[in-house]
Amino acid sequence: MTRLRNLLIGAGIATVGAIGTKKAVDYFRNRGKEEVVDENQGDAEAIASDEVAYATVEASSVQDFLNKSFGAPGRYVPSRPPKIFEYQGEQYMVIWAKDNQKNKNQMMAFKYTDEGRKMVASVGYTGNATDYNINLDGTSFAVDVNGKQLTSGHGETKGANEVDFVLAA
Repeated sequence: MTRLRNLLIGAGIATVGAIGTKKAVDYFRNRGKEEVVDENQGDAEAIASDEVAYATVEASSVQDFLNKSFGAPGRYVPSRPPKIFEYQGEQYMVIWAKDNQKNKNQMMAFKYTDEGRKMVASVGYTGNATDYNINLDGTSFAVDVNGKQLTSGHGETKGANEVDFVLAA
């Protein structure tokens, strides 16, 4: 969990609500904010291979990260609670935001390695069209767009009201 805490500090996300563990399938199914179990629990580590260790943060706390990462303050504004987690020894951050420049929703997923942060999924979506650039091969994850799981590729598909970061089937 120390690596997860370092990820938060490195991304400039200081507003940590809680650190906890949860069955991975339940964690990814939840679109809302994770429940704060115990603010004082310290570091938590997933014990079973089907668990995630996660940090809850206020959506507003990722705003500075978005501003610095994309060089356009206010372009991206968080629209859903971010997911910052460790699964089977690997750390990820997934952010859902409104892209005010292109007037669409955006889901961005980052994988953290010793070499730094790498964007592994970028999905822009409106009710009319969904564009994606996904490189999740070699991970346990996929992006769910209208019930279809995408793990790699670059392209466009029909519109969606929501996209989810999920365990690959």
